Amino acid sequence: MTATLTHQNKKLEIDLSKPLDISLPIKNQSRLIAWYLDSPKIQPVKEGNWVAKVSEGASINFNTIWFNPHAHGTHTECVGHISKEFYSINQCLQKFFFLSKVISLQPEETTNGDSIFSKDMLQEKIKSQETEALIVRSLPNSVSKKQKNYNHSNWPYFTEEAAIYLRNCGIKHLLIDLPSVDKEKDDGKVLAHKAFFNYPKKPRLDATITELIYVATHIKDGFYLLNLQIAAIENDATPSKPILYKIKNL
Repeated sequence: MTATLTHQNKKLEIDLSKPLDISLPIKNQSRLIAWYLDSPKIQPVKEGNWVAKVSEGASINFNTIWFNPHAHGTHTECVGHISKEFYSINQCLQKFFFLSKVISLQPEETTNGDSIFSKDMLQEKIKSQETEALIVRSLPNSVSKKQKNYNHSNWPYFTEEAAIYLRNCGIKHLLIDLPSVDKEKDDGKVLAHKAFFNYPKKPRLDATITELIYVATHIKDGFYLLNLQIAAIENDATPSKPILYKIKNL
């Protein structure tokens, strides 16, 4: 099955038969956590001796889920994540298919022990107006990312200059395989978030950041069609399921 996408007056052929899922699901008692929260819970409803689980005698499975979208699994957020004003990702994200580019980046170590993604690194990988969405795979790309406890890990982050560069390049949707584009402990500055969303000067309401993805090693760097699927929740962020499709003629 194929579809076509027009980009810069060129028709691109999309292979829809082999979707590439780059999301990490919310699982009961998952070890994938961030922001100092406990693991998510998925448990059957209980009323007295009755348990809403077919294997325990009920006619249905009827679970309640406790989770935080920012801490448990792949999630997509809008400017509402950092704004005084309320903005919902369910309202801000109105289009769901985008030309995207996957790039792999080895973070640079700084003199203070941090690891960063700099403007110079991005300039080598992404050019102005060549794509709407950018998917960053950090290196090394161990499968341990799928079940990593990121608490107190000081993960790599984007510099403010790097985020401004991406914004100026026309990137509206930034996807990364880390809990945040910002430093874990930055005293609440969230400089990369503010720079990418252009907040508070002129907020980009149609821009999104997706975090805690996983781009398998067999997915090569290059261009893809991105389908950015979100749950219909009126919140600054929601669990999401980004899917990539190969482009046959690009």
